[in-house]
Amino acid sequence: MHYYKYTICTTPDIAEILPAFLSDAPFDTFQETEEGLHAYMPAPSGEGSETEADALLTDLQEQFAFTWNKEFLPAQNWNKIWESNFQPVIVEDFCAVRADFHEPIAGVQHELVINPKMAFGTGHHETTWMCLRALRDLPCAGAHLLDYGCGTGVLAILAARLGAKEVEAVDIEEESYRNTLENSAVNGVAEHIIARCGTLEAVQGAGFDGILANINRNVILDSLPRLAALVKPGGWLLVSGILREDETVVTEAATRVGFVFQQRAERGNWLCMKFQNR
Repeated sequence: MHYYKYTICTTPDIAEILPAFLSDAPFDTFQETEEGLHAYMPAPSGEGSETEADALLTDLQEQFAFTWNKEFLPAQNWNKIWESNFQPVIVEDFCAVRADFHEPIAGVQHELVINPKMAFGTGHHETTWMCLRALRDLPCAGAHLLDYGCGTGVLAILAARLGAKEVEAVDIEEESYRNTLENSAVNGVAEHIIARCGTLEAVQGAGFDGILANINRNVILDSLPRLAALVKPGGWLLVSGILREDETVVTEAATRVGFVFQQRAERGNWLCMKFQNR
């Protein structure tokens, strides 16, 4: 697959925030750099996606100080590129996330092997890191869970390792769907994970004990009514991809559909929030 690589030069604080604002454009991967941010987007076969992204970036320059340029990347060995950039992630003594070309990591309770390819979610970003940490304290044993926006499948895989009976993992990106299947098999939990490609409409389960939603503010706000219907009374919802400044709007929207705020974690400019269904 051909890609466009957008190089965004800005300060670390703005580089951390921008992916939340760029989520409406068809970028499928973000990588923070010393100069700012790289954003990758599949090269469209016709007009549309590329010009949409260009216009969005131009509009955002009125709010944030940054410059950007783009370059066309012909189809190549994306795995090799990931290998040169992907470093292991360690979440306290709880879990470690590494690729299969890394050496094993000792001293953690759970070691996950995640080969991300072009799917999002390795634990490097604050949002995924917080969700991994939150799973330490969530009741996963014997649970029926939904991982909404599963990316690489890393959260679903850790939940299965923690004893979840079944995790339905869904993502709108075909690459994420395939990557979740591959990583589930590598980690020996394929029998506990059902991966689907699509939106929430593709979810076939109901009465979930808990839902993981590490996506972004807009998708979460739009999905809250459906998520409330999918989780059983007393079940939990963990959301991330929320900027600190959006805490109130997300909490109020969740309350309106029947969720009760329980707790939050903060890392950088990002929040991870837990709610319980009434």
